[in-house]
Amino acid sequence: MIFSSLPFLFFYLTTVLAVYKLSPLKLRNLVLLLVSLFFYGWGEPVYILIMLLSIVVDYVHGMLVERWRSDDRKARRAVVSSVFFNLAILIFFKYWDFIAGNVNALTGLHLPVPGLPLPIGISFYTFQTMSYTIDVYRRDAPVQKNPVTFGAYVTLFPQLIAGPIVRYKSVADQLENRREDLEKFVSGIRRFLVGAAKKVLLANAIGQLWDQSLASESLTAVGAWLGLAAYAFQIYFDFSGYSDMAIGLGRMLGFDFLENFNYPYISKSVVEFWKRWHISLTTWFREYVYFPLGGNRVPKWKWIRNILTVWLLTGIWHGAGWNFLLWGLYYGVWMLSERLFLGKWLEKLPGALRHVYAMFIVLIGWALFAVEDLGRLGGYMTSLFGGSGLFSAVDGYRLRTYLPTLVILTVASTPWMKNLWESLGERTRSVLTPLLTLASLVLCTASLVDAGYNPFLYFRF
Repeated sequence: MIFSSLPFLFFYLTTVLAVYKLSPLKLRNLVLLLVSLFFYGWGEPVYILIMLLSIVVDYVHGMLVERWRSDDRKARRAVVSSVFFNLAILIFFKYWDFIAGNVNALTGLHLPVPGLPLPIGISFYTFQTMSYTIDVYRRDAPVQKNPVTFGAYVTLFPQLIAGPIVRYKSVADQLENRREDLEKFVSGIRRFLVGAAKKVLLANAIGQLWDQSLASESLTAVGAWLGLAAYAFQIYFDFSGYSDMAIGLGRMLGFDFLENFNYPYISKSVVEFWKRWHISLTTWFREYVYFPLGGNRVPKWKWIRNILTVWLLTGIWHGAGWNFLLWGLYYGVWMLSERLFLGKWLEKLPGALRHVYAMFIVLIGWALFAVEDLGRLGGYMTSLFGGSGLFSAVDGYRLRTYLPTLVILTVASTPWMKNLWESLGERTRSVLTPLLTLASLVLCTASLVDAGYNPFLYFRF
């Protein structure tokens, strides 16, 4: 079940909110745990067992860290054991087939390749549970002694399958004491419907252009760049829309999740882009990998190692494939280049040129990210740079067809609409807000009823 679906909107969500709001305050975390397990089990009932095991193991490890607080060696062992367990689950389900397949191909061995389906959201909730024991060990958050409350944190359905990655320390207080009032609930509805509009009305509207480009057997340079622009918009509005929906749902339940996107396509450097894109993931790697490795307070060669390690892990986190490794290394090299020498040169250029540079790097990065087969990736790269012709009649047709949508997406990916909205008077906004909220609900519902195309790109991560 995904947020942008009719069963979620008109069955699950309405039922959950009614049960949750009618429940006594002391039982609301239990309600959250149960409804979140139902939400997860809707698509993968068997893998509920993996999630329950994760809850039990990490809850116990948190208690062990607290119990052995006076003996740092034992406490560290508990943290290492927790991290090992979570990584073992992640590696087995997400990476084992890839590792075994490549080892078999290189050595002639016959390691088993079980081909198990990937548990939905495993990359997100394993990172969250790892953050728990680390935060408790660092004294960044108190140990959670109530297993139901801890289970509610791990399974919290608004961010369970696609983030944002909610670190334990950012919601520890809210699990016990959160503000729930009408104003916050209404703002949550508005934020949810903004996200739904981004996903259903914008991401879905451009996604088919990317599919057509990727499937084309005679792709020209214009067609390749047009398709890549479509993918860039699709993944942004798909994922940021889902994050908005998660933040909105959190508010309806009394939680305040941190922002996950901040208009990344207005960036003027690669470093700036990654300060604005998937903020919860980059924050997680900074807090739990980069800083423990020494950050930038180490000799230069170790700092270079730290950057490359973080970005290789970022690539691997997204998927078990050589293209994701290349994608992570690609961004690691660009981050190093900007921080070592390129950044000073870029500062001398006009802002428009810096923006063009950043978007060129980002678009090439999306090609590495989206095309998992290396043979097809090579062909797509060839097309991007004119190796298969420059322009065709099909390109002209697609450009005319999708040009209005591309213009809307370009404007919507900048703060222009937000600034326009804030420039309106408070009275005007108070009149328009309920009208736009209702319009968003009606249009999204109509689109979902009529549409057969409603992919969710980050579902596979």
